[in-house]
Amino acid sequence: MRRCLVRGAVVLALCAALVPGDAASAVPEGEAAPAPLERLFDNTAVSDDARPSEADFDGSGASLSARDLTAAGWTPGRALTVQAARLTWPRRAAGEPDNVRAGGQDVRVDGSGDALAFLVAGTAGTPVTGTGTVAYADGTRSPYLLTAPDWRRGPLASKAVALPHINTPVGQLAEKARLYVVTVPILPGRRVVSVRLPDATDLHVFALSVRGATPGWTGSWAAATSGYPAVGPWSDRTLRLVVHTSAGGPRVRLRFDNTFAAAPVRIGSATVAVQAQGAAPRDVPVPLSFQGAAGVEIPAGAQAFSDPLDFAVPADANLLVSFHLPDSVSAAPVHRLAAQRSYLSEPGDHAADGSPAAYTSVVTSWPLLTGVDVGGGPGSVVLLGDSITDGDRSTVDANRRWPNVLATRLLAQNVVPHYGVLNQGISANRVVGDRYPGDGVSADTGGVSALHRFDRDVLAQTSARTAVVFEGVNDMRWGATAEQVIAGLRELAARGHARGLRMLAATILPCAGEARCTAAVDGERGTVNAWLRSTGEFDGLLDFDAVLSDPAHPARLLPAYDSGDHLHPGDAGLAALARSVDLRLLAG
Repeated sequence: MRRCLVRGAVVLALCAALVPGDAASAVPEGEAAPAPLERLFDNTAVSDDARPSEADFDGSGASLSARDLTAAGWTPGRALTVQAARLTWPRRAAGEPDNVRAGGQDVRVDGSGDALAFLVAGTAGTPVTGTGTVAYADGTRSPYLLTAPDWRRGPLASKAVALPHINTPVGQLAEKARLYVVTVPILPGRRVVSVRLPDATDLHVFALSVRGATPGWTGSWAAATSGYPAVGPWSDRTLRLVVHTSAGGPRVRLRFDNTFAAAPVRIGSATVAVQAQGAAPRDVPVPLSFQGAAGVEIPAGAQAFSDPLDFAVPADANLLVSFHLPDSVSAAPVHRLAAQRSYLSEPGDHAADGSPAAYTSVVTSWPLLTGVDVGGGPGSVVLLGDSITDGDRSTVDANRRWPNVLATRLLAQNVVPHYGVLNQGISANRVVGDRYPGDGVSADTGGVSALHRFDRDVLAQTSARTAVVFEGVNDMRWGATAEQVIAGLRELAARGHARGLRMLAATILPCAGEARCTAAVDGERGTVNAWLRSTGEFDGLLDFDAVLSDPAHPARLLPAYDSGDHLHPGDAGLAALARSVDLRLLAG
């Protein structure tokens, strides 16, 4: 295997030497043919709470609780969609082998797409890393690097699901057990026929699949899950959320995420309509389906896509997405800062109502809904940011966030494709530090760090082509050094490039006059911006600092662009950011 240097980052999986040959060469003489993963299971991770000794996940007799898995909706044979990858929890009863210790086994896999998805956990007490090999139908191979965080000590911020207990032979511990979904890139356009697992026996694999690409779809709207706060409680209520499209298309599908949750959530029915005004639709809302059913139950940590629906989605317009919650919901994954009023109904299923009469309460967040995709189109640009991208201090209900203005600019020109624009800003977010810890009910909705959410909020987004990273000021306002922020930005660039994304960065805006923006913070900001202006690790730079800073006082925003808090631009400043973007940078 050779190592290939790409844009300053060593990327094993993307730039590996390919071994030519025919498909038969994927099985060397004398070696067993690849087998389905479940036939290779050699470890038992799940025990019945009454019989914990029937499983030994980590070599010390500890195991996962079957009761906790059931409570999370992770039942035997259950299909789970996480990071847009479809995986199946092992169809095994408690006490039966349900995972494989990675030891170089060849696993039969079939499919083409943009990544391999592994449902994994490590049991070494530290992350477990190993290199495996992907075999393709044309006889070529490529290596991949897989890291499994530890099931008891790994970060909660990036886990797929956390369970409240660990079973041991001497009793149950009130300690979090974690499972992770990790994706690695594969060569695009080639059909995978088998995967050789790493040789790392403390790396446990429960499921494996190829994440399919999303041709024929463009992301038109998205919102990142920023936390898991207490809500309502909502019982037998309908939410009618207002979202603003970027690209339009003749078909639509929606994405709902149960991120950070400990229990399933059930959507009884859902509809989509173009907004007339307020909670009133222009026409009768059109029902959505989920694998042919009117509703769907989403397990903890998983997501659900609605079935494709023939529905003309206008570009640059407001939609009403209505969904009924038949059960009691006392906490929910939300995007807190919507800068948009949405609506909550009186009791009952009012998703199909053509009248706004039942919607008597206002909500200012977006619970559960994380994406609107439209048919056709050239793909999407993902904007990863903090409150400035999120639209803090922009006019509510007016769609004057800088991503909205950028989307309007794209629609009005013919130099580059009319990309969808996906706003993945989270107010208070940081590059390297988590605000929300990633698990449990919390009033902190500043999100997990950009590093921890990058796979979900960028790499797994529909038909992502280009990503813009515009973060860092919150890290430094709360004590991070320029070196720490630069290291985080460098990692984001490398991870995006490994998946074939065009990666752009934006310089950090000045904020002198805001309480935490000291002269020392401005010095750190200057160091990061100087690095961004000189580095070759991104494919292009949006010099937002040069656009909005006051030439007479470079540590401050120009007064005309300042919202008044000295940290966030107002509508004029946000529009200036969007107008400054050289659209050709988005396409390369």
